[in-house]
Amino acid sequence: MDSFIISTSKKEEFVNITHAVSQILDTCGVKSGICLVFIPHTTAGVTINENADPAVTKDIIKGLKIIPESGFTHSEGNSPAHIKTSLISSSVSVIIEDSRLLLGTWQGIYLAEFDGPRRREVWVKYYL
Repeated sequence: MDSFIISTSKKEEFVNITHAVSQILDTCGVKSGICLVFIPHTTAGVTINENADPAVTKDIIKGLKIIPESGFTHSEGNSPAHIKTSLISSSVSVIIEDSRLLLGTWQGIYLAEFDGPRRREVWVKYYL
């Protein structure tokens, strides 16, 4: 398993981590297989979505405003972040072909921050 750290700068933001994941694959020598990207945090997730227009990730954050900001019992006050992370997910799998992530033309891998700013760890595991 490999990992890297991402420092987020806002309470809620999407950070494109496609290049960082691809760099790991460049060094591991895997030609074909599956790449698992996992976020070991309960208030940040990972997702695949459009990487051509930055308005898309902003729209996703706006759309997740359906989760109320108050009225929860969790003592830390960040229940909305936990709920958003559960909706987004803590992992994604991507096919590896010819030593490259097999993503669609407009797709990128994003760390989804919902309780920042923080330092987040990203775990990457590849399978043959």
